[in-house]
Amino acid sequence: MLIGEYPCSVDAKGRLNFPAKLREDLGERFILSKGLGDRCLCAYSLEEWEIRRKKLAALPASEMDSLQRYLFSSACVAEPDKQGRIVIPQNLRDFIKVEKEVMVIGSDNRCEIWTRKDWDAIQEELSPEFIKDLVRKAGF
Repeated sequence: MLIGEYPCSVDAKGRLNFPAKLREDLGERFILSKGLGDRCLCAYSLEEWEIRRKKLAALPASEMDSLQRYLFSSACVAEPDKQGRIVIPQNLRDFIKVEKEVMVIGSDNRCEIWTRKDWDAIQEELSPEFIKDLVRKAGF
């Protein structure tokens, strides 16, 4: 299970020192892709990516084609170097409008990479009342 939030920086070459705890859980290589419905990046273990790939393949062609194009065209394999850094390709940095500061979070079966500005905005939206309503709807 991927958990926690980690403030990080992206350097001028697009390198991110990916948090060690999350690297351990994701594996030596993992997939980096656009987020689904959010302006963030997602990191999936190779096993989790295969589960998602199979789910996509089971969709009707009219839905599958668009989602496959969206996800697979920009996805890449991330392989941390000896210092634990990954390179975020320019197209993915452009997608989330990377500035220097980002937040890497664990989100159960994936990690998400957000600009610090966007992450802070999301945190402000998660009021106790909003969370209480979600908990009620989920039947917790």
